Amino acid sequence: METRSGGSGSASGGGGGGRMRLRKTESAEMRWVVSGGAYEEDEIESSDGGGGTPAAASGSRGGCSDSDDNYEEAEMLRQRLVRTGPRADSLDVEAQDVAGMNRHQEITVGRSIVLAVQTLGVVFGDVGTSPLYAFDVMFNKYPITSKEDVLGALSLVIYTLILIPLLKYTLIALWGNDDGEGGTFALYSLICRNARVSLLPNQLRSDTRISSFQLQVPSVELERSLKIKERLETSSMLKKLLLMLVLFGTSMVIADGVVTPAMSVMSAVNGLKVGISSVNEGEVVMITVAVLIVLFTLQRFGSSKVALAVGPALFIWFCCLAGIGIYNMKTYGSAVLQAFNPMYIYYYFERNPTQAWMSLGGCLLCATGSEAMFADLCYFSVKSVQLTFVFLVLPCLLLGYLGQAAFLMENLTENQQVFFLSIPNQAFWPVVFIAILAAIIASRTMTTAIFSTIKQATALGCFPRLKIIHTSRSFMGQIYIPMMNWFLLVSCLAFVTMFGSINEIGNAYGIAELGVMMMTTVLVTIIMLLIWQINIIVVLCFLTLSLGLELIFFSSVLGSVADGSWVLLVFAAVLYLIMYIWNYGTKLKYETEVKQKLSMDLLMELGCNLGTVRVPGIGLLYNELARGVPGIFGQFLATMPAIHSMIIFVCIKWVPVPVVPQNERFLFRRVCPKSYHMFRCIARYGYKDIRKEDYISFQQLLIESLEKFMRREAQERSLESDQYDCTDSEEEVASASSRALVGPNGSINSLGVPPAEAAGTTEHPTIGSSMSFDGSLDEAIDGRGSLDDELSFIHKAKESGVVYLLGHGDIRARKESFFVKKLVINYFYAFLRRNCRRGIAALSIPPSRMMQVAMQYMV
Repeated sequence: METRSGGSGSASGGGGGGRMRLRKTESAEMRWVVSGGAYEEDEIESSDGGGGTPAAASGSRGGCSDSDDNYEEAEMLRQRLVRTGPRADSLDVEAQDVAGMNRHQEITVGRSIVLAVQTLGVVFGDVGTSPLYAFDVMFNKYPITSKEDVLGALSLVIYTLILIPLLKYTLIALWGNDDGEGGTFALYSLICRNARVSLLPNQLRSDTRISSFQLQVPSVELERSLKIKERLETSSMLKKLLLMLVLFGTSMVIADGVVTPAMSVMSAVNGLKVGISSVNEGEVVMITVAVLIVLFTLQRFGSSKVALAVGPALFIWFCCLAGIGIYNMKTYGSAVLQAFNPMYIYYYFERNPTQAWMSLGGCLLCATGSEAMFADLCYFSVKSVQLTFVFLVLPCLLLGYLGQAAFLMENLTENQQVFFLSIPNQAFWPVVFIAILAAIIASRTMTTAIFSTIKQATALGCFPRLKIIHTSRSFMGQIYIPMMNWFLLVSCLAFVTMFGSINEIGNAYGIAELGVMMMTTVLVTIIMLLIWQINIIVVLCFLTLSLGLELIFFSSVLGSVADGSWVLLVFAAVLYLIMYIWNYGTKLKYETEVKQKLSMDLLMELGCNLGTVRVPGIGLLYNELARGVPGIFGQFLATMPAIHSMIIFVCIKWVPVPVVPQNERFLFRRVCPKSYHMFRCIARYGYKDIRKEDYISFQQLLIESLEKFMRREAQERSLESDQYDCTDSEEEVASASSRALVGPNGSINSLGVPPAEAAGTTEHPTIGSSMSFDGSLDEAIDGRGSLDDELSFIHKAKESGVVYLLGHGDIRARKESFFVKKLVINYFYAFLRRNCRRGIAALSIPPSRMMQVAMQYMV
């Protein structure tokens, strides 16, 4: 179609000088700026939006201003790093001056107690049930021959608990959260916010100026951080490698969520075999299946409701672990305390190197749940998780393992069902009941972690969209994904019936845990170098200790792949391919839509009526483009006999931040002169934001925000009218245009972008095409189109009705493409796209309010 042609159009002029200046600005993108300084510079914009303005940069490029002689040395210590942009864009300006929003509520003493109880019920269930099976799997293949073997194995467990859950996760990794959000994708999002490494090219510079986007970057090791950032941004191979590592870690998290319920519940139900001798393995499997069905059925009731109910039960469970441990040490002796000496690990490997190496896979199971503890961080604060683990969970776990080891040292032949055999006879059945309940809680812990991870991956374009239900009005992070819940149930039941033994499931469990742990180590290391800017020696110590230890464990569990663990690896590989294909197809589709945007020249030739009839009403055209007029709009013009009097191009955009404040939600700018009545709106959401408003509320908020935008624009035009009168050249008009906009909080922005930089948009032709008439300078100068007339026009259009214009843009591989690309795009990606949830589905728009047009792109 003709309306699809035109591409991006030509950018405004500026010549080689503008290009050179643009390159210079980009090369100095990150530079020193004094917060709260009194200097302004044409090439730099403040990133905090609160009034911090640029100042001199010692030894940096870009021609910064000289500092005053009376500038105190104390002020130099307040230097910070800001991101500067090479061009002035109205959306960037609008998002520049924003007020930070304090989303953290004060927590009272009573609230702290409730959070502590809920923390036990949501975060620590998985790691808390590891004593049920850790020693059983360790001594499965080789019998215990001496008490020294018990001490060596116990010493391995103690220092594994100290090094992985305590040191790596509780004291280090938890601080790598993304504004309270934990997990693999939260780490990836944090990296994407500090370096442009995302493969999906839909990020605006204005996104980095959201108040929740701002990071306090320290000045330590700054030069190394900038080099790493530059290397990540310029190397497409490193970007792809980073994404592949994140997707691999996410697939392992989901695989872990399948194995965790099977392992936890079956190990707890195995206690029935100790109390009732007639119970066999088949009956244990059937009971496990029944418990799992009940577990996943109750998942929809939400974390906060269930956590309040099961939190006290898990507290009783930890008390049981500590009590049984103390009882066994009093009964069988306290010689097990010698295991705190790490030399017993050396003696263990020296006596039986093969047995010790094979037992590492079982030893790792004592640290299961560490990643779930990190991924479930979105539900609670870092300090609450840290304090609960250090002062309650870890001591109870250590006492539990010490008690089991004391029992084993006096009963060397009882190396299976160790936990249940070590329970005093009087407390056996109550403890079994609590153990089964704790296992159910542990299963929910990993499932909620998967829900959080899937939502993050979906928001960043790495997982097909699924229906997400928010189960709590108080905690926006508490969600439930029905399709994923039932998928996990079916997969879990398949694993239970296939393996039928905790020893075989334990081998697969170790592979899943290690895959996630190693990816977390790599991402945290990048964050240490790029964001925290820690001393290189500390970073190397963390990387060597964590990754080295995990590789040693991994070498042990790989020996059991042939025993059935390969099934889990195949399962994870399938999940990885699904995520990679979705990300690849989404990236191709977006890039193609950008290339086939309608040129501004074409719209100007059509005139303000767009070559058709304009009827009263508002048309909200949804698309994924953050800039430019989408090609699907040309399809609407060619297909429909008339078009609405007001057109708003709405892009619902997920930015890699947890929450976007409501006053920063919508960004507006004009498309074409005022007589066209066309606007672009970007509705930004973080991956923790709730999208539960109905279409009426959404359009009401959108129109109100548009009216505020017009009022602020009119105020700015009147203040800048004197500047317009004194501008005679095209470059001066362009410079005034960059100053004729205001921030979303009503403040007045004056950027003073130099003419060459404003004309330097030739570096980004696909972006510059949509800027030719944004701002409507002619109308501002001539005084046409008053604010009252425009507001009246909006009200009349709204009364005539709001219609949602939905374009279905599909992609297909070209005939000359490779066979693999045709297979991936035409079949796999098309299948995922047909069966996933559309982004607009959250608004629940009635069919009478929708108009849909299909369009196909060849890639």
